[in-house]
Amino acid sequence: MRRILHIDMDAFYASVEQRDNLELRGRPVAVGGAPDKRGVVAAASYEARAFGVRSAIPMSRAVRLCPSLVIVRPDFQKYRQISQQIFALYREVTPLVEPLSLDEAYLDVTDNAWHEPLGVAVARRLKTAIRETTGLTASAGVAPNKFLAKIASGWQKPDGLTVIAPERVERFLQELPVDALWGVGPVTAQKLAAHGITRLVDVRAADLEALRGIVGTLADWLKDLAEGRDGRPVQPDRPSKSSGSECTYEHDLTHMDEIRREIAEMAGECAAWLETRTLFARTVTIKVRYADFETITRSHSAEPTRESGPITARALELLTKTAAGTRAVRLLGVSVHNLTDSATPPPVPAARTRRGVDLPRLPFDDDSPAGA
Repeated sequence: MRRILHIDMDAFYASVEQRDNLELRGRPVAVGGAPDKRGVVAAASYEARAFGVRSAIPMSRAVRLCPSLVIVRPDFQKYRQISQQIFALYREVTPLVEPLSLDEAYLDVTDNAWHEPLGVAVARRLKTAIRETTGLTASAGVAPNKFLAKIASGWQKPDGLTVIAPERVERFLQELPVDALWGVGPVTAQKLAAHGITRLVDVRAADLEALRGIVGTLADWLKDLAEGRDGRPVQPDRPSKSSGSECTYEHDLTHMDEIRREIAEMAGECAAWLETRTLFARTVTIKVRYADFETITRSHSAEPTRESGPITARALELLTKTAAGTRAVRLLGVSVHNLTDSATPPPVPAARTRRGVDLPRLPFDDDSPAGA
């Protein structure tokens, strides 16, 4: 039986700002962009959450919900430094640390450097160490697997500690709504509710084939979770699968020269990221959101590279496959995918032929609008 912790810092960015500025303590705080410049909430203090302010909502809406909201510009360099302190504490206990973000991680403490037989004891000591080292609080969940540990960590926020012992798993599962299942977002939850599936136990009772008709291949995964089964191991230092940057602009971009400059700058940032990690990328993707919020992506795959020139050229070529310049642009993004540690491409299967004539390979992998 594994002992898995999920540790999540409480309102991390906002809590850091309240820690560092006494005038912000006890006040509703949102970290993010300006409300009159299409800013988005990156983090909200618990005082702000009482008004309905949540991360990822427009800052303009946050201000309407909470007129007394204090808005602080994010300082990601500071947050990263504090995150490094926290993760150093985790790795003193176990090498099996799986980062999910700057403020969230899984730990497998089945075997640990403190020789603590109980996961709850490890969690309690780590919470104390985090508070003493950073002045911040964290919430922890302790359970036999990742799925249950993650749910448990959010059960008593802030500064919570929830343990789901093996003998309590079934009772815990009985209380959960269907959207507690990993992979069930608002849209999937609506689909399931339309068929009378609103609780986790309803998933158990559903016919598997009928469930597949509602959610496709996700059905088997949901069945396992509904029974409390999750065999995924904690994976330390997971390799990066992609990297990129995007920007929502204060004013819509309408001039093609300006749009090209923005794309080129982001492509250069992607190349710099690859260089610092000695990685290469096969796929370059751009993202364009028009003024009416329609969002599309375009992707191109070729031989692996981390050179700024080829990556920028491919991104700019992809831009010609969009309506940018003829339609106002609200957001742009560039990312790199299919990462490898070698510039040597893998063997490519021979092209299919028809009557002895090679069929040309299409250069662009994705030429269709992306989902919202």
